[in-house]
Amino acid sequence: MANNYKDIRLVVRDLDRTCRKLNAKLNFIHSNPTSLVPEVEFSEIQERIQKLAALIPENDYYKYNDLWQRTLQNAVFIAVFKYYLEQEELIDIATVEKCIGVKVDVNNDLQEFHIQLEDVLHAYISLVNELSRLAINSVTVGDYPRVIRISAFVRELSAGFQLLNLKNDSLRKRFDGIKYDVKKIEEVVYDITLRGLQKKDQDA
Repeated sequence: MANNYKDIRLVVRDLDRTCRKLNAKLNFIHSNPTSLVPEVEFSEIQERIQKLAALIPENDYYKYNDLWQRTLQNAVFIAVFKYYLEQEELIDIATVEKCIGVKVDVNNDLQEFHIQLEDVLHAYISLVNELSRLAINSVTVGDYPRVIRISAFVRELSAGFQLLNLKNDSLRKRFDGIKYDVKKIEEVVYDITLRGLQKKDQDA
């Protein structure tokens, strides 16, 4: 048992390092919001997750889940953020599964290694946090239309969350917190509109 915990922790540590590396690459977009989306490959994440899954005895997923849950949420967030930067849309479950290499437990009935649905929802909330930062950075480089698009996307996503019955305490608290990110983005949009910057950009 002790060795199993140790082996799992070692693989999770490697997965965490991979996620930090890829997240750092994506974060370059904040330095230059008008640049191309940084290249991020998911093969290393998939490899580490398959290695982790092989260590988990059948039907013991929730026994060890706390060891990797936060790291797996980070992996899902990388997929969510990259997809948004490329498409300016919310990633769907099937694409998350393709990126990460394991199923999402949509119906709460999977016994094998999987991504919990709440982990995807956590990643969606993290996207809102990240987009409030991107909105401000986009203003600094004069990309005002992008800020307007971010605002519309975040409002729609926030409205979608309001329709959910969030039973998970952590999710509820984080959802309550995104109203500050939404407000921050709305204030940026208001400032752009007040100063006529959006119109100037359209006229240019």
